[in-house]
Amino acid sequence: MLKHGILGLLNYQAMTGYEIMEVFRDSLHYFWDAKTSQIYRELQGLEQKEWVGKTVVPQSGKPDKNVYSITAEGRAELLRWLADADLGLRMKTPVLMKVFFLGARSAGENIGYFERIKEQCERFLASMEPIPQSIEAYGELIGQKEQERYWQMTVEYGRRMMRMQIEWAQDCIRRLEEG
Repeated sequence: MLKHGILGLLNYQAMTGYEIMEVFRDSLHYFWDAKTSQIYRELQGLEQKEWVGKTVVPQSGKPDKNVYSITAEGRAELLRWLADADLGLRMKTPVLMKVFFLGARSAGENIGYFERIKEQCERFLASMEPIPQSIEAYGELIGQKEQERYWQMTVEYGRRMMRMQIEWAQDCIRRLEEG
Protein backbone atom coordinates (compact mmCIF):
# COMPACT_ATOMS: atom_id res chain seq x y z
CA MET A 1 0.00 0.00 0.00
CA LEU A 2 2.87 2.38 0.79
CA LYS A 3 4.29 1.96 -2.70
CA HIS A 4 0.97 3.10 -4.17
CA GLY A 5 0.87 6.08 -1.82
CA ILE A 6 4.32 7.11 -3.03
CA LEU A 7 3.27 6.64 -6.67
CA GLY A 8 0.21 8.80 -5.97
CA LEU A 9 2.36 11.61 -4.60
CA LEU A 10 4.81 11.40 -7.48
CA ASN A 11 1.86 11.53 -9.85
CA TYR A 12 1.33 15.10 -8.59
CA GLN A 13 4.94 16.17 -9.01
CA ALA A 14 8.55 14.96 -8.83
CA MET A 15 9.87 14.86 -5.26
CA THR A 16 12.88 13.88 -3.21
CA GLY A 17 12.58 11.14 -0.61
CA TYR A 18 12.71 13.85 2.05
CA GLU A 19 9.82 15.74 0.44
CA ILE A 20 7.77 12.54 0.27
CA MET A 21 8.49 11.97 3.96
CA GLU A 22 7.37 15.54 4.74
CA VAL A 23 4.05 15.02 2.95
CA PHE A 24 3.50 11.82 4.93
CA ARG A 25 4.40 13.62 8.17
CA ASP A 26 2.21 16.64 7.43
CA SER A 27 -0.87 15.00 5.95
CA LEU A 28 -0.95 11.30 5.13
CA HIS A 29 0.08 10.27 8.66
CA TYR A 30 -3.51 10.91 9.71
CA PHE A 31 -4.43 7.64 8.02
CA TRP A 32 -1.17 5.90 7.06
CA ASP A 33 2.03 5.70 9.08
CA ALA A 34 5.30 5.47 7.21
CA LYS A 35 8.78 5.73 8.62
CA THR A 36 11.57 7.42 6.67
CA SER A 37 13.39 4.11 6.23
CA GLN A 38 10.23 2.51 4.79
CA ILE A 39 9.80 5.33 2.28
CA TYR A 40 13.40 5.06 1.05
CA ARG A 41 13.16 1.25 0.87
CA GLU A 42 9.95 1.53 -1.19
CA LEU A 43 11.57 4.10 -3.49
CA GLN A 44 14.37 1.63 -4.21
CA GLY A 45 11.83 -1.08 -5.01
CA LEU A 46 9.81 1.27 -7.22
CA GLU A 47 12.99 2.22 -9.06
CA GLN A 48 13.87 -1.46 -9.60
CA LYS A 49 10.39 -2.07 -11.05
CA GLU A 50 10.93 1.00 -13.24
CA TRP A 51 7.80 2.62 -11.83
CA VAL A 52 9.83 5.67 -10.84
CA GLY A 53 12.86 7.35 -12.34
CA LYS A 54 15.57 9.10 -10.39
CA THR A 55 17.43 12.24 -11.35
CA VAL A 56 20.56 13.03 -9.36
CA VAL A 57 20.92 16.77 -8.72
CA PRO A 58 24.44 17.79 -7.64
CA GLN A 59 24.61 20.19 -4.70
CA SER A 60 27.53 22.30 -3.58
CA GLY A 61 28.76 21.42 -0.10
CA LYS A 62 25.99 18.84 0.46
CA PRO A 63 25.27 15.32 -0.71
CA ASP A 64 23.65 15.05 -4.14
CA LYS A 65 19.87 15.19 -4.15
CA ASN A 66 17.80 12.35 -5.68
CA VAL A 67 14.59 13.58 -7.28
CA TYR A 68 12.07 10.87 -8.11
CA SER A 69 9.36 11.06 -10.75
CA ILE A 70 6.71 8.60 -11.81
CA THR A 71 7.23 6.76 -15.10
CA ALA A 72 4.55 5.74 -17.59
CA GLU A 73 4.73 2.21 -16.13
CA GLY A 74 4.35 3.65 -12.62
CA ARG A 75 1.34 5.70 -13.66
CA ALA A 76 -0.21 2.59 -15.24
CA GLU A 77 0.35 0.69 -11.96
CA LEU A 78 -1.20 3.54 -9.95
CA LEU A 79 -4.27 3.55 -12.21
CA ARG A 80 -4.48 -0.27 -12.03
CA TRP A 81 -4.40 -0.10 -8.22
CA LEU A 82 -7.02 2.67 -8.11
CA ALA A 83 -9.34 0.58 -10.32
CA ASP A 84 -8.77 -2.65 -8.34
CA ALA A 85 -12.07 -4.20 -7.19
CA ASP A 86 -10.60 -4.84 -3.71
CA LEU A 87 -11.76 -1.78 -1.77
CA GLY A 88 -9.47 -2.48 1.18
CA LEU A 89 -12.27 -2.52 3.74
CA ARG A 90 -10.73 -5.28 5.85
CA MET A 91 -10.28 -4.33 9.47
CA LYS A 92 -7.11 -4.88 11.41
CA THR A 93 -7.59 -2.75 14.49
CA PRO A 94 -5.29 -3.29 17.48
CA VAL A 95 -7.64 -1.43 19.83
CA LEU A 96 -10.42 -3.96 19.10
CA MET A 97 -8.08 -6.89 19.70
CA LYS A 98 -7.38 -5.45 23.16
CA VAL A 99 -11.03 -4.68 23.89
CA PHE A 100 -11.98 -8.25 23.03
CA PHE A 101 -9.77 -9.45 25.92
CA LEU A 102 -10.30 -6.62 28.44
CA GLY A 103 -12.44 -8.92 30.59
CA ALA A 104 -9.16 -10.09 32.15
CA ARG A 105 -8.92 -6.71 33.94
CA SER A 106 -11.14 -4.84 36.38
CA ALA A 107 -13.97 -2.60 35.19
CA GLY A 108 -12.21 0.39 36.77
CA GLU A 109 -9.02 -0.25 34.82
CA ASN A 110 -11.03 -0.64 31.64
CA ILE A 111 -12.96 2.58 32.20
CA GLY A 112 -9.56 4.28 32.30
CA TYR A 113 -8.63 2.53 29.05
CA PHE A 114 -11.73 3.85 27.28
CA GLU A 115 -11.21 7.32 28.74
CA ARG A 116 -7.71 7.33 27.22
CA ILE A 117 -9.16 6.28 23.85
CA LYS A 118 -11.70 9.10 24.06
CA GLU A 119 -9.07 11.68 25.05
CA GLN A 120 -6.65 10.59 22.32
CA CYS A 121 -9.40 10.72 19.69
CA GLU A 122 -10.45 14.18 20.89
CA ARG A 123 -6.84 15.42 20.59
CA PHE A 124 -6.51 13.87 17.16
CA LEU A 125 -9.80 15.45 16.05
CA ALA A 126 -8.64 18.85 17.32
CA SER A 127 -5.34 18.45 15.45
CA MET A 128 -7.32 18.09 12.22
CA GLU A 129 -8.85 21.58 12.50
CA PRO A 130 -6.25 23.45 10.38
CA ILE A 131 -6.16 20.82 7.65
CA PRO A 132 -8.73 22.38 5.28
CA GLN A 133 -6.63 25.55 5.00
CA SER A 134 -3.47 23.47 4.54
CA ILE A 135 -5.14 21.50 1.75
CA GLU A 136 -6.06 24.67 -0.09
CA ALA A 137 -2.53 26.08 0.27
CA TYR A 138 -0.91 22.81 -0.79
CA GLY A 139 -3.19 22.46 -3.81
CA GLU A 140 -2.14 25.92 -4.96
CA LEU A 141 1.54 25.28 -4.18
CA ILE A 142 1.79 22.18 -6.36
CA GLY A 143 -0.75 23.29 -8.97
CA GLN A 144 -3.28 20.57 -8.15
CA LYS A 145 -6.40 22.56 -7.15
CA GLU A 146 -8.65 19.94 -8.78
CA GLN A 147 -7.37 17.31 -6.31
CA GLU A 148 -8.47 19.28 -3.24
CA ARG A 149 -11.96 17.79 -3.15
CA TYR A 150 -10.49 14.29 -2.80
CA TRP A 151 -8.15 15.39 -0.05
CA GLN A 152 -11.12 17.06 1.71
CA MET A 153 -13.12 13.81 1.41
CA THR A 154 -10.25 11.95 3.08
CA VAL A 155 -10.17 14.47 5.93
CA GLU A 156 -13.92 14.20 6.40
CA TYR A 157 -13.65 10.42 6.69
CA GLY A 158 -11.03 10.88 9.40
CA ARG A 159 -13.18 13.37 11.29
CA ARG A 160 -16.20 11.10 11.19
CA MET A 161 -14.10 8.13 12.27
CA MET A 162 -12.74 10.06 15.27
CA ARG A 163 -16.25 11.22 16.26
CA MET A 164 -17.51 7.65 16.02
CA GLN A 165 -14.67 6.36 18.19
CA ILE A 166 -15.33 9.06 20.80
CA GLU A 167 -19.02 8.13 20.88
CA TRP A 168 -18.15 4.43 21.06
CA ALA A 169 -15.68 4.97 23.94
CA GLN A 170 -18.29 7.01 25.83
CA ASP A 171 -20.81 4.19 25.35
CA CYS A 172 -18.27 1.61 26.59
CA ILE A 173 -17.60 3.74 29.69
CA ARG A 174 -21.35 4.03 30.33
CA ARG A 175 -21.79 0.25 30.03
CA LEU A 176 -18.95 -0.45 32.44
CA GLU A 177 -20.21 2.11 34.94
CA GLU A 178 -23.69 0.55 34.86
CA GLY A 179 -22.15 -2.84 35.59
